[in-house]
Amino acid sequence: MLNSIEAVMTALRENDDRPYGRQRTVTAEELVDAAEQFDDTAVRAMALLELMEAYEYDGERSKSPVVFARVLKLWDTDQEGFGDWARQQVFWRFKWVATSLLGTPDVPLAAIRRWHEEMRGRYRAAGHGLQPYYAQRFHLAAHLGEDVQDAYELWAGRPRTELSDCHACEIRARAVHHLRQGDDATALDVWRPVLGGEATCAEEPYVSHAQALLPLLRQGRLDEARSSHLVGYRFARGKSGLARSVGLHIEFCALSGNEPRGLELLAENRDLFGVTGDPVSRLDFLTGVEVLIAALARAGHGELTVSGPPGASWTVDTLLAHLRTEADALAARFDTRNGTDTVSGRRRERLARRPLLAEPLALGVRAAAAPELAAVPVVPAVPAREVEPEPEDFTALLLRARELQLVGHPDADRLWTRIDERFTAVAEGDAEGLLGTDAGPLGRLRAELAERRAHAALERGDWEQGAAELLAAGGLYRREGLLGPALAARTRALVAELVREDEEGEEVDEAGEPVTLPEPAIDWAALDAALARAEELAAVEGGAPGITDDDYLIVLQCRAYAAHQELVRALPEPPEQPPAERAARFAAAVTAYREAAAARGSVRRLAVARQYAADAAARQGRTVEAAEELRVAIAELEQAGQPWHTPRAYGLLGQALLQNGEQAEAVEVLHRALAAAARWADESYPFAATYLMAGHASAHVGDTGAAIRALSEAASRFDRKGPEVAEEAARTRLQLADLLTEADRTADAVAVLESVLADAAAGGLGERLVAQARLDLARGLFTLDEDRDAAEEYLRLAAVLEGWTEDLHLRTMVAAEATVALVHADRWEAAHAARARALAAHEQWPQAGPVSAMLRQFARLTAQKEGPAGVESALARLAEADAVRERLEREEPGAETWYPRAAVHYERARVLAVAGDFEEALAEAERAITAYEVGGEQAETPRAEAVRLAAVIEGTDLDRGAAARERLTVAVDRCRAHGLEEAAAILAELRERLAD
Repeated sequence: MLNSIEAVMTALRENDDRPYGRQRTVTAEELVDAAEQFDDTAVRAMALLELMEAYEYDGERSKSPVVFARVLKLWDTDQEGFGDWARQQVFWRFKWVATSLLGTPDVPLAAIRRWHEEMRGRYRAAGHGLQPYYAQRFHLAAHLGEDVQDAYELWAGRPRTELSDCHACEIRARAVHHLRQGDDATALDVWRPVLGGEATCAEEPYVSHAQALLPLLRQGRLDEARSSHLVGYRFARGKSGLARSVGLHIEFCALSGNEPRGLELLAENRDLFGVTGDPVSRLDFLTGVEVLIAALARAGHGELTVSGPPGASWTVDTLLAHLRTEADALAARFDTRNGTDTVSGRRRERLARRPLLAEPLALGVRAAAAPELAAVPVVPAVPAREVEPEPEDFTALLLRARELQLVGHPDADRLWTRIDERFTAVAEGDAEGLLGTDAGPLGRLRAELAERRAHAALERGDWEQGAAELLAAGGLYRREGLLGPALAARTRALVAELVREDEEGEEVDEAGEPVTLPEPAIDWAALDAALARAEELAAVEGGAPGITDDDYLIVLQCRAYAAHQELVRALPEPPEQPPAERAARFAAAVTAYREAAAARGSVRRLAVARQYAADAAARQGRTVEAAEELRVAIAELEQAGQPWHTPRAYGLLGQALLQNGEQAEAVEVLHRALAAAARWADESYPFAATYLMAGHASAHVGDTGAAIRALSEAASRFDRKGPEVAEEAARTRLQLADLLTEADRTADAVAVLESVLADAAAGGLGERLVAQARLDLARGLFTLDEDRDAAEEYLRLAAVLEGWTEDLHLRTMVAAEATVALVHADRWEAAHAARARALAAHEQWPQAGPVSAMLRQFARLTAQKEGPAGVESALARLAEADAVRERLEREEPGAETWYPRAAVHYERARVLAVAGDFEEALAEAERAITAYEVGGEQAETPRAEAVRLAAVIEGTDLDRGAAARERLTVAVDRCRAHGLEEAAAILAELRERLAD
């Protein structure tokens, strides 16, 4: 019941702990009503200021002036009733009101200027500096687009005061000014302290991350743009007061080629359409959304279902019309009020922007698994080479396609696609009229198109359809008397099953766990018969009808490929000698293929034979031999003028080099493979796997930035291949998150891991992979001090682990880590329950390290929270930690236990100092120092910290300054001898303080 001042004040404190949002705002409104029943200026002022803050950060900024008018009335009546904090807030929030008035088009300019003068007068009367006043004058000028530079100089040239906006926010305002002047480079330079995390506040650097996205893209600083999006969006997501930032992130997705991601953000923030209390922020949000939706409309996706204002169903076309109507009207209201078209002009400028990159920027996060987003295509890369024009004449087009196909030129695919389109568009009776006399019979064309359909089916992993289309093609060729192509097509059908995408022969069961499939049978009798028939046709004097050297080589390639698959599936792990029969068959098949290709001058087929041999050698650990074979193949292809065949050879060479420990050269070779594949627009090239290898190689050589870029791209490429490779995409993201964490970019890593778990919710990922992602996410959230969310993730993971029958030690570890997170989140009842679970699990599945660390943390935080009243409980936790160590020493006599022993002494010293038992606290600190001695060099840093604690207790609490300084002098020399300069400086500074 809110029937006393104390009850209202308690409720105000509780509300202040809530996150900004509707619940906090509604409660603040109720508390203002409750405070009104008391004739007490302090409680009424506090309630009004709390309500004003709730409006400010919940997208209801336009309501602030009315509330502040009540605050000022109280102030003018009873200034003495305001406490120190409330006094300061009265003057601070003049700026909030100014911003609110400026952002509401119904407020006349004259009223805004009057408010500025009110602010100026009150600041002067109270003796405050006027820099904040000139800041508001600048914001008005920037909004109007009039006298901006003069207003900027009047503000920026003045020294800051105690009522100036925080340093981070002022940096943002300066950066945005330069941005609007068209100077991206200067803006980003000004922004550096904020974007780098040196200058922060409640909303910074997150708001700046959103506003810096466009200049980062335009300046080509793509790694920073990716990071700003991941980190900034996590903070802004779903927050009513940050609708402008959300709109900027959605716009960024459109400009970086990530339209599916933009739609995902739109769906997550659909409720922001209902936030109308901050018109200028709303206009920015609507415009950012419109940039995305208009891009989709231009790409022909007008009927695509998208998220829009709740209460109706929306398509791209209908939402675009709605956005244009509302946002144009809102911008016009501002222009009418302002007497300038600056607001609508900035809106038009944003809407005129187009994607800035040739291909999508890989963000590292999953771009929504919602089915309706599958229709949104990836923006194609701009070709890096001149592409010859297509012949208009159908026969010329067909002959050119056949010519290019013979040498495996990637442009053949484009031409065949066009041939298929034109042939399909012609009525059956008119098909004959398409072909000139040089094109051959219509049946041959039908067979060729069937082969193209077969290749497409095999490419997407549908080997059954691929085999059926190949057999159909063979029949059509044979009907036309083209015996060579018929034999080649039928032989390809024999090995079609071997080309299924998972060469390891694994799939996943309903739980997402891998299951081994039966090895596909290879019909060697049929392959032998095919070879015999090919040799028979090739031996016919004058040549059999339709037989070519390439047809003959295709039969040999199918045999070599089958032998290669048979061999690699039989290789043991680690690599050893394969079964003799399979090794001999592989050697014979590849040798025959190699020799025939060389004899017929087919550099393309010879390179394939070398790649088979190299891959088999690399899998057996003969990486030097493999690399040499591949280098020869690449050289031969280059000399023959067929560089479009080199990407796969380069990719295999990079893999062999990586396997051989030559990571630096592997990085170079793998990027050469990717560049060549992109140049020749080889859509069948395994980009995802190659980027993944490039990421590993870059990480090995210490180039973390390149590794992060490569793994981000690998994950994006896996996404493009569809749900069939969702597991590979998720595993790649786990590796990416590890790299980001190691690079001290935990917020980025958390965003990546959240996307993995969001994808897992849609199904298709294995339980173990999801568990690992959840564990990594929980640890990341804990590192970011998002303790409540971390605890929730730990508890979810613990529930999953309850069903496991192996790796049971994970239950203990997770329970221990969950306990620490719950304690940090101030959820003590749950923390005690988790501690009990951790200790019970430890009895069955010991994990001494995590459990001991948990108990030490529990003790420390108990003493910190409860003070002397918590000492007994804290000491009990430390006794439990000692028991954990003693059990380990009994069960594993050789185990190193110096650290947990020393750490418990250290924590016990801290707890005893809280209790006021300084003599025993000092004794415990000295025991810690002695225990750390056992750890050698690696223990010097924690030992120095134990010395620091001992000196503080000795010199401050026990008033033995001389002894403490002597202790510190010895410790400083020791730290310097071990190269611990930072620790030495800390101890030396303490020594100086104790000398005063």
